[in-house]
Amino acid sequence: MPLPRLSPAHVRRFRKTVYAHFARHGRGLPWRKTRDSYRILVSEVMLQQTQVDRVVPIYKSFIQTFPSFAALARAPLRRILLAWQGLGYNRRALALHRIAELVVKNHRGKLPSDERQLLELPGIGPYTARAVLAFAWNKPVAFMETNIRSVYLHHFFPRRGGIPDTDLVPLIEQTLDRKNPRRWYWALMDYGSALKRTVPNPNRRSAHHAKQSRFEGSLRQLRGLLLRGIAKQPAALEKNLLAKVPANRRVQARRALAALERDGFIKKTARGYAVAR
Repeated sequence: MPLPRLSPAHVRRFRKTVYAHFARHGRGLPWRKTRDSYRILVSEVMLQQTQVDRVVPIYKSFIQTFPSFAALARAPLRRILLAWQGLGYNRRALALHRIAELVVKNHRGKLPSDERQLLELPGIGPYTARAVLAFAWNKPVAFMETNIRSVYLHHFFPRRGGIPDTDLVPLIEQTLDRKNPRRWYWALMDYGSALKRTVPNPNRRSAHHAKQSRFEGSLRQLRGLLLRGIAKQPAALEKNLLAKVPANRRVQARRALAALERDGFIKKTARGYAVAR
């Protein structure tokens, strides 16, 4: 059953609430001070599954080290992985490096402003493509992430659970400030972030809500530990890498090394393991 359309008055009240919070509590994040599509893309990739406070210092350092697609494309993967340390999910760094190479090769160093072309780049899905379109070019496209989802669940479904995203997207489209989508999404994200600190997490009412898997003791943590050790030296012997892993996890560590090699992060040489590129 389709959801009813919101009245213009309802839309105005909702926007007023969101913008009022933004006027008082809006965050001056570094990627909000630029219209450079490269810098905005880097921030969006870093923010995938990573909290803002962890991203800010690494983002600043990363941009200083690699200020453009051309600089990132030229850099060896080892340097990029070292600059990425602290963010986790290293596949994002690998994808960002590949994006830079393709943008330089196929788009003269300029990120395309077309959604279809963005989606053809590795590691860019619908959310990231549309976020970049809104933040870099102020295009009025509808998208959703966890903080935006919180706002719509809190305001439009306060007493219901199991709400699918398909019920939220029409509301996002109806309430979108098409004159300034960039500022509107900033305001939504900041309001949603604040809601999680002041009310029970609205995202628990989402049909897609799942608790994040534990990082401590996970395979993801182990992969990160091994990759960090390999990135810090030109050649890393397996015995030295395994020496840093608890004895009861060394079989798992060998599997993690094999997986890192399959995924294109590392290669095995006569001298030991090294970052692949």
